[in-house]
Amino acid sequence: MVEEKKTTQATPRVEEEVKSYYYPDRDADMEEVGRGYSIWRNNTFRTMILGLTPLVIINFIYLYNNSAILIDIFDKFQTMVLEEMSNQDPTNIYIIITLAFLSLLGLELVISVFLSKRRREVYLVDFSVFQPPEQYKISHEFFVEHTKSVGWFDQDSVDFQTKLLYRTGLGNETYFPAGITKKKPDVSMESAREEAQLVLSGCLDSLFAKTGLKPQEIDILIVNCSLFNPTPSLAAMMMNRYKMRSDVLSYNLSGMGCSAGAISIDLAKQLLQVHKNATAVILSTENITQNWYRGNERAMLVTNTLFRMGGAAIMLSNKSKYYWTGKYRLVASVRVTKCHDAAYNAVYQTEDNKGNKGVRLATGRDLMTVVGDCMKTNFTILGPMVLPWSEQIKFFVNFCHRKLVGGKKVPAYVPNFKKAFQHFCIHAGGRAVIDGLEENFNLSPYDVEPSRATLYRYGNTSSSSIWYELNFIEKQHSVKCGEKVLQLSFGSGFKMNSLVWQSIRDIGPSKKKKLN
Repeated sequence: MVEEKKTTQATPRVEEEVKSYYYPDRDADMEEVGRGYSIWRNNTFRTMILGLTPLVIINFIYLYNNSAILIDIFDKFQTMVLEEMSNQDPTNIYIIITLAFLSLLGLELVISVFLSKRRREVYLVDFSVFQPPEQYKISHEFFVEHTKSVGWFDQDSVDFQTKLLYRTGLGNETYFPAGITKKKPDVSMESAREEAQLVLSGCLDSLFAKTGLKPQEIDILIVNCSLFNPTPSLAAMMMNRYKMRSDVLSYNLSGMGCSAGAISIDLAKQLLQVHKNATAVILSTENITQNWYRGNERAMLVTNTLFRMGGAAIMLSNKSKYYWTGKYRLVASVRVTKCHDAAYNAVYQTEDNKGNKGVRLATGRDLMTVVGDCMKTNFTILGPMVLPWSEQIKFFVNFCHRKLVGGKKVPAYVPNFKKAFQHFCIHAGGRAVIDGLEENFNLSPYDVEPSRATLYRYGNTSSSSIWYELNFIEKQHSVKCGEKVLQLSFGSGFKMNSLVWQSIRDIGPSKKKKLN
């Protein structure tokens, strides 16, 4: 009887803990809140100028329609100045003219600095995701049989992967590279290069076809692939394949996990603030060929069942013409990296006791603790940039109340981010992650449908998954002009990155296509 009582008491505690892993109940850090409001402060002056613009235009129109009044005022002013100057000493006149000239010069300098420092808009012109040919498609049955036949895994590991495969949320038609699906898997450097070439050129060709962009028009090229980093780099591979200009600014990001796609966008945004009238292309992928774990450690076998082949190509620009022809403008990008041992070791590439290389994932509970803490910091910074005033006031009142009364007595107020965003692209890292975010942010099945559909159809394609989700939203849902899209990705380090896009035109399928 005593044992039964202990069991019944322990159960509610476990449920309570699991919920808190996704969104830890801790006080907001005022430094994090301040980082979010700094963007608002920096834009205040520009907002005031924009607010005064209509008043200036109205006055200009009035004076234009009443030009006689303006001419009369100018004549009187000219007469007054000439009379005053005739009564002044020539030295004083020289000093006045010199000061006026210096004042105009100073004003011109201030305006030039202001114009040079102002934020340039970054437009998402278009993007394309890699759709692998049918020959690379694999089923659950093939995965299980192939796992048995390669001879790398013992029976317990085969059973574990089989059991996990049917719980991850992956469908029966995901894709593996050719090197892995051979009877004797080819995990050589050449085979990995072939996979990279196939994926990157596939989505880049599609982007060129959609936008009419030519390889010679690219000014900035960023390629991110976390686990495969050959020499020459993947960026050099693409530049050579398409014979791009020799002065292209190329970057190759590695080791940054599933969040690298958002990091690449943030890097492109920073570069586009410096380089005028530039076009940036981002290629986001993960290479599977050399990273199929061949050992029997369970923490490292999880990646075998989750990760699949995929990639995306994104075109960004700061050219003003894309305000009319682009799809979205970048509203905000927030990057957070947690710097403590638990976060650093949550996703860790290493070797098992037999020398087999793989990626070790922290246990579900520990991993979700890190994810939740990282997400709390990210959303605390992001909130002031995107939340409506009603939500910000509620958060501030709750924050003050908790400080006065005590944090434990008053529950923390979690802002309703659904009032800030109409569409959500949550990294398709696994079914449990999507479930947790859906529950803790009060998201509807419709909100998380893009993430679940991407996970089911393509698997975890790492950094490119948020683009498969946006592609799903555009084709199956619709994005109206002015609506905002949140892209949320997380990865090794441990990092949590968010991007907010605002649609600058209606995007989506026609009514006929939607019915079909």
